[in-house]
Amino acid sequence: MSFVTDLTRLRDSLARSARMPVVFLGHGSPMNALEDTAYSRAWTELGQTLPRPSAILVVSAHWMSRGTTLVATEARPETIHDFRGFPKPLYEMQYPAPGAPGLAREVASLLASHHGESDESWGLDHGAWAVLKFLYPGADVPVFQVSIDMTAPLSDQLEIGKLLSQLRDRGVLILGSGNVVHNLRTMRPGGAPLDFAEAFDTLFADRLEQRDMAALADRAALGSLLQMAHPSHDHYLPALTIAGAADRGDALTWMTDAIDLGSVSMRSFIFHAA
Repeated sequence: MSFVTDLTRLRDSLARSARMPVVFLGHGSPMNALEDTAYSRAWTELGQTLPRPSAILVVSAHWMSRGTTLVATEARPETIHDFRGFPKPLYEMQYPAPGAPGLAREVASLLASHHGESDESWGLDHGAWAVLKFLYPGADVPVFQVSIDMTAPLSDQLEIGKLLSQLRDRGVLILGSGNVVHNLRTMRPGGAPLDFAEAFDTLFADRLEQRDMAALADRAALGSLLQMAHPSHDHYLPALTIAGAADRGDALTWMTDAIDLGSVSMRSFIFHAA
């Protein structure tokens, strides 16, 4: 796959449509925000390809709730450094983007069927700002986050994505940030991809290509392979949100599909009007 060719094709497609795409990025290690990596370069290039949104709604693996779907309504979201043991410059990074309180409150109402509630206790965690700093480095586009309910069935995220998809016609970029495979227990720095990581990553890609979204949320059918890929499914849920926000007629563009550290898939994808 040629990443440059795919982004050229994506740029041409976006120029023909006013409907915003939906994006899922495998964010991986927080160090990607600090270092010049293949991933950070890809995010920069993607940011130069995407249209400028009116606002950005982020569903991050790092904001988890229980029994509710929280929507951040801060006017000035705090940059949250929600990690430990990393170099000092990473903790000094700031992403001072404004929030979108009015729109966020609308979204909380839109998600009433999934216990949507307004919340002012969060901000922007590193699942959001570590990629946004490359997509929109000026931090001048309003941003707010929506939490993932860890008590709900996987299929709820498909439903939430479907509800959120109407925002695409209002210039809102819906961005999911997590990892298609995320097993920190089996990470091996510099190691080759583990068999289960490759198997789940391939299964996910095949089902997404086929638009079989229901299969991606079928915990029983995914079985032990899902458990190996995601001992905790927090990093998987944002991918389901973006899958749910896709239209049947959307085109699918892949990017950064490597498996890092043996068991962290950096697969990213964009759904956009064909």
